[in-house]
Amino acid sequence: MKQFLRSCERIERWLTLAGFTVLVFVVFGDVFYREVFGAGLHWARQTGVYANIVVIMFGMGLASSTGQHLRPRFADSWLPEVWGDFLNRCQDGGMALFCMAFVWFASQVVAESYSLSEQSAVLGLDIWPFQAIIPLAFLISAFRHAVYAWRVDLKPVHINEPGAT
Repeated sequence: MKQFLRSCERIERWLTLAGFTVLVFVVFGDVFYREVFGAGLHWARQTGVYANIVVIMFGMGLASSTGQHLRPRFADSWLPEVWGDFLNRCQDGGMALFCMAFVWFASQVVAESYSLSEQSAVLGLDIWPFQAIIPLAFLISAFRHAVYAWRVDLKPVHINEPGAT
C-alpha cells in the first residue's frame, strides 16, 4: 500500500511539473509575441487554463500526500489529546467521502460534456478530457485519504505537528 501511494505521488508530481512547464512556456510565448509582434497567441489563454487545471488538481494531491496542505489548526486543543487518533481517522474518512462526492458530481459534468460533444471554441478540442482531470484527481485523493483513515501509520506528518522530523 505504501508503495502504491508513493507511485501515485510520483505520477502526480510529474503531471504537475508537466502542467506547470506548459503554463510557463505558454505565458512566456504569449508575452513574447505581444511585445515583438504586437499581438499575442490567440490560443494561449485557453491552453494556460487547461495547464492550470492540471497544476491545481494534481498539486492538491501532492500537498495532501506530503502533509503540506492547508488545515485550520486553531481548534486542535479544544478536544482531549487522547481522542487524536480517532479524530484523525474521522478527518481522513470525512475527506475521503467529500472527495468521492466531488468525483460523482464532476463525473456528471464530464459525462454531460461528452454526450453533448462540447468543444473549446478557441482550440476546437473536446473539453471533456480536460474536465476528466478533476474527478480523476479527486478519486486519487479519496483513495489516499481512505487509506490514511484505515492505516494511520501511512499518513504523512505535517512539519509543524508534534512528532514531525
